[in-house]
Parts: sequence; structure tokens; C-alpha cells
Amino acid sequence: MELRRLEPGTADARAITRVNALAFREAYDELLPEEVLAGFGAAPSDGQLREYADRLREDRRGIFLAELEGEVRGYGYVRWGEGTKAFVGPDEAGLKELYVEPDYWGEGVGTALLERCLEALPNEVERLRLETLAGNDVGRRFYEARGFERTGRSEFEIAGEAYPTAIYTLEMAPER
Repeated sequence: MELRRLEPGTADARAITRVNALAFREAYDELLPEEVLAGFGAAPSDGQLREYADRLREDRRGIFLAELEGEVRGYGYVRWGEGTKAFVGPDEAGLKELYVEPDYWGEGVGTALLERCLEALPNEVERLRLETLAGNDVGRRFYEARGFERTGRSEFEIAGEAYPTAIYTLEMAPER
């Protein structure tokens, strides 16, 4: 497995979109209506892809891709400083996204990506926080097995509907 930083251009943005759709549909299959899940399979237009690639480039320092068999099979996206979610404090970072193709779940791809995201964080970051849909058992098991604790709850709007979310926190080791 090769872990690498996001490269400029639309190829990585397209790969992230593909991995996100596959993992999202599998992880949230029983949590979201079919019409919402179906929207995550639509291929973006070239213009949408260029806009997405431009937005990703702004956060390149915290976006990592995992390649196996010559293809991107997962990615991690961590953000700190400005532009994080409201539940992320000034000495914290947010794990914005961590998705792996379902065929590669349990193969160490997600763990490797999470570790690479943690390595990228500045030393002053004291906690890593994330939000996931409350019923996401795959995500809950993954994060709890890696030391995250559920520390809050909120709601996230998808397609005009509010869904309950769980907020998880990982305390960073002071000796990093």
C-alpha cells in the first residue's frame, strides 16, 4: 500500500468521489433513504469536478490517499485552523472524512490513513474530533478501537432532513 498526499488536478478528486460514494452507500445503507444514497452514485460533471479539485487543493496538507493495486482505495482528510466544524476547538483538529472502499475494509487501509492524518497534525493540536451519523456501527467500531471516545451529539442535514450524529474525540499524546 502506498500512502501519498493529494495531487493537484481532477484525477485524485475523481478517485475521492468514487471511494466516497462506495463507502458512503455501504456504511449508511440502513440509515438513509434509498433516494439519498442513490445521489451518492452520480458522477460529477467536469465543471463540478474542477471546482471540487480546487477546494481540495486548499486543504492539500491534510488529505492523503491510499493506493493498492494501482488504484486509490481510500482517503483521509484532516483539517485544523480555520474552516473546521463548530465542535472543533482552537487547539483541536477535525477528521473531516475517512473513507475506504468496502472491499478493503478490515485490510488496514483505514488505520494507515488515520495514522498518516495524525502524523500531519501540528504539535499544538491536543485533540482530534469527528462527526458521524449516530447509527454508523462500522464507523463507531473503527473509531472506538483506535481510542476515540464518544463525547457529544449533534445533527447533520442531508437532502433537507436532519439526522442525529455522534461526535468522537481522540486525545493526542503529549509526547508527539
